[in-house]
Amino acid sequence: MKLLIFGLGYSARVIAARLAPRGWRVMATTRDGREGTIRFDDAERVRFEAGEATHILSSVPPNEAGDPVLATYGDALGRASLAYLSSTGVYGDAGGAWVDESTPIRGRRASRNEADAAWLARGARVFRLPGIYGPGRSPLDRVAAGEAHRTGIAGQVFSRIHVDDLAEGVAKGLDAPPGAYNLADDAPCAQDEVVTFAARLLGLDPPPVVPLEALSPAARAFHAENRRVANGKAKRLLGWQPRYADYRSGLRALKATTSPVIASAAPSPASSDQR
Repeated sequence: MKLLIFGLGYSARVIAARLAPRGWRVMATTRDGREGTIRFDDAERVRFEAGEATHILSSVPPNEAGDPVLATYGDALGRASLAYLSSTGVYGDAGGAWVDESTPIRGRRASRNEADAAWLARGARVFRLPGIYGPGRSPLDRVAAGEAHRTGIAGQVFSRIHVDDLAEGVAKGLDAPPGAYNLADDAPCAQDEVVTFAARLLGLDPPPVVPLEALSPAARAFHAENRRVANGKAKRLLGWQPRYADYRSGLRALKATTSPVIASAAPSPASSDQR
């Protein structure tokens, strides 16, 4: 099995590491062609690898002009099984209600909505992802660095997923029936609850409350959304179960294997806890 990954970011690296010991040959593109990867704009090499691949996975986010992979190499993707890392942001605000793969697409980012639909139209397995956390990128790290905050917003919930569960879901789904699959844990909850628990694990006081109006426009837009993401389809069709069914088990596991460095002084808490 030969997998070509467009965009070797945080999640894609974990996916590649999960598949390589299982006998997969994995190649990946990056913007700079760092060691062991292919430059995204090396058209001859990318097209050759796309022609050799049995599977192609894109983790490249869209920009205002559209999806870079489809725009540049869409004509070279015909033979392989396709997969795409999308976002549960395509569902938009649900007022705290549950959303599943049948929920209409109405997210605030038109380019993401369009890319999600375009990959589905090509017969891809589209994995819709909520907030991703894992080693080096978790509430533990943000709390320890003094970069986390609470908002005090009542009734707001988000879903999230440990990057190891994400990688296993994608690995199980590469040959699944085409369509959309939500990969999320079983326990949507408020972001304030998560960062407070992370602080407790580190023996620290909860981070400060920052009023919504003090956040950046992007952060305010993020916090304007409120939804619970259902994962039943992935469980039924992929045979997938999240190892870390809620943030508590995921953060405890991270705390046991990592040691976030606690900042001596907290910086200004004006940045948002983005996914």
